[in-house]
Amino acid sequence: MGSDKSSVSPSAWFFRGRGISNVVPTDRLRHPESSLLSWVVMAANVDLYNSSYSNYALETYSEIRRETYGEDYGQTSWASTEESHELPELLQLSASSSVLEIGCGSGGYAVGLAKSIGCRIVGFEINASGVRTASALAESEDVSEIATFEQHDASEELPYLDNSFDAIFSTDVMCHVPLRQQVLSNTQELLRPGGRFVFSDALVVGGLISNEEIETRSPDGMYFFSPPGVNERLIEESGLKLLEARDTTENSALLSKRWHDAREKRKDALVESEGSENFLGVQRFLKCVHTLTSEKRLLRFLYTCEK
Repeated sequence: MGSDKSSVSPSAWFFRGRGISNVVPTDRLRHPESSLLSWVVMAANVDLYNSSYSNYALETYSEIRRETYGEDYGQTSWASTEESHELPELLQLSASSSVLEIGCGSGGYAVGLAKSIGCRIVGFEINASGVRTASALAESEDVSEIATFEQHDASEELPYLDNSFDAIFSTDVMCHVPLRQQVLSNTQELLRPGGRFVFSDALVVGGLISNEEIETRSPDGMYFFSPPGVNERLIEESGLKLLEARDTTENSALLSKRWHDAREKRKDALVESEGSENFLGVQRFLKCVHTLTSEKRLLRFLYTCEK
């Protein structure tokens, strides 16, 4: 018997009719925020994060990070070195600050903050490989007493008391979180009065994007593409005050090209580590990111908020 078209959302039929079967309609998500999301794509054909986090200490990956960003602290984001250096100022950090990082990855940046500023920082990450790598790094850098790492899902209730943190930040993680409204509201509660929250969203839609580009840009896990203006509205509804929304798309275009080229130069070593199929998948992903951001069809914004 054929499928009943009336039982499937129009967005799902649009994608399935074009060969994408792994699209989850927003009306099927738990507590969907359909006004927030234009679509969501789930894919698992390219390992983008596990390989980076697990191979953090390998010299090949360190060389790629240095060539991509100019510095190496395990980053896998679209934050430029200049943005990373500016973040402590945006967050108004000091040695007495208590800080939370949502989506800490392999922990390099959090450990760097603990070492350079002396602040107490908690980083959480949904990826177990990232948490293990981050904890080992904090131990090796002798900051494990002030830099700790835990495995949590940002969409679920977090085990922290209200008004616990002076500053919270999240780099290119919110585009993977289903319940963005809830995360922003939770952040507002966790911050002390006057505290800062800085986050970036690398999937703000700026123009027409094809179904092939959507699939390629969504290689590993769950991705949410946001219409312009939605983050600003959700920030206001959460009770936070938006201080600045900065367009940082040019950095994404530059970093994706550098990352792609640095990996291409080390193809043999990466194929041995990741496998040929995964290497090619990551390269397609990075090329797609560069195309979409350089043409301003996919935007990245950095948001600075205050409680």
